[in-house]
Amino acid sequence: MSSFGDFLENELLDHVWGNAAYTAPATLYLALSTTDPLDDGSGITEPSGGSYARLGVANNATNWPAAASGTKTLNVDQTFVTATASWGVIAYMAFYDAAVGGNMLAHASLSTSKTIDNGDTVIFEAGNLTITLD
Repeated sequence: MSSFGDFLENELLDHVWGNAAYTAPATLYLALSTTDPLDDGSGITEPSGGSYARLGVANNATNWPAAASGTKTLNVDQTFVTATASWGVIAYMAFYDAAVGGNMLAHASLSTSKTIDNGDTVIFEAGNLTITLD
């Protein structure tokens, strides 16, 4: 199950229905979580230490080709740094508009949770991350 965050829902509503233009961030930041984030941006538990940092993904047509049938699909592999300590059981992800803090744009559970230990590398392969609006 995935969801847009409250922040992005409000920005899109205002953008489409005449209140204010929304400017998409040039970089989206992919966060990993051991807990299920809520639409208001709370509830997320990102790994702490072990070289973890949100992964910057250029918000461009190379990474995100044109939508089709209400779906955008990541087109290029995205690789986090190699963990230098345990990151725990990663079961959720979220996109933010900043490397630290910022506004949560969307969140989802992963199809398969995975324990990330020292020496592991998390890769989101091209074609395996989709965002659907229905």
